Amino acid sequence: MPNVFLSPSTQEWNPYVNGGSEEFYMNQIADRMEPYLRSSGISYTRNDPNRNAAGAIADSNAGSYDVHLALHSNAAPESLSGKLRGIDIYYAPGSRFSQILANILADRLKTIYPIPDQCRARPTTTLGEVIKTKAVAVLCELGYHDNEQDANWIRNNLNRIAITLVQGLCEYFGIPFISAGPVLSGTVQTDGSGLNLRAFPSTNGRILASIPNGTKIPLYGKTGNWYVTSYRGLTGYSNADYLAIC
Repeated sequence: MPNVFLSPSTQEWNPYVNGGSEEFYMNQIADRMEPYLRSSGISYTRNDPNRNAAGAIADSNAGSYDVHLALHSNAAPESLSGKLRGIDIYYAPGSRFSQILANILADRLKTIYPIPDQCRARPTTTLGEVIKTKAVAVLCELGYHDNEQDANWIRNNLNRIAITLVQGLCEYFGIPFISAGPVLSGTVQTDGSGLNLRAFPSTNGRILASIPNGTKIPLYGKTGNWYVTSYRGLTGYSNADYLAIC
C-alpha cells in the first residue's frame, strides 16, 4: 500500500493576516489529513517540526516513500504584499509522475478554491523538497497568507482542504477514498484458514499476507465489502465476510 512523507511547513516566522502562522495552519491541515489517510489505507510519516526543509528532505530520503507531499502557503513580494491570490502546486519538470500528481491536486483544489483559474500546477527547478527528494514530490502553496481573503479561506476550509488533498492522493495511487470514522477492532473468523490481506479491495488484488484465524486486527475504514486493515506492518484490504467486529 502507498506510503507518504507528509511535510507541513515549519516556518513559524511567516505570519498570517489577522494572526497565526504558516507553520500553524499547515500543520492544522496535516492533522486533519491523518484520519483520512489512515481510513483510505495510505501509510504516512510526518516531518519533524524542529527541523527545517533540509532536514525534511534528509528524513524523507532516509526512508522508502512513494510520495513526498510538502504543505505551505505563499507570500507576495513586498511591492505586491496583500494583492496576490492563488494556489500553486509545484512539481519537478524531469519527473512525469510529479507532474501527474501536481495536476491531479490542482484540479481537485479547483473544485473548492473560490478562483479556480488561479489554481495551477507549476514546474520548479529551485524548491528542494521537490527536486532533491527520492520520492515523487510536490509542494503545495495553498494560497497567500498575506492576503486577507486567502488567509481566511484557508482558516475556514481546513477540513475541506485536507479531504481534497487525500482524495487527490487516492486518485494518484488508484485506490478508493474512504471517509474517516472511528477505528474499530475485528477478529478474523474463517474455517481455520488464513484471511488474505490484499493490495486492492478485490479478489483479484495482490495478496500481501495471510492473517491467521482468530487474529484481532484494527479496522480503519470500509469500502464496499472490504475493510482497510493492517497486519505485521502491512496495510491492505480484507473481506468483511470473515471479520467479526469486537
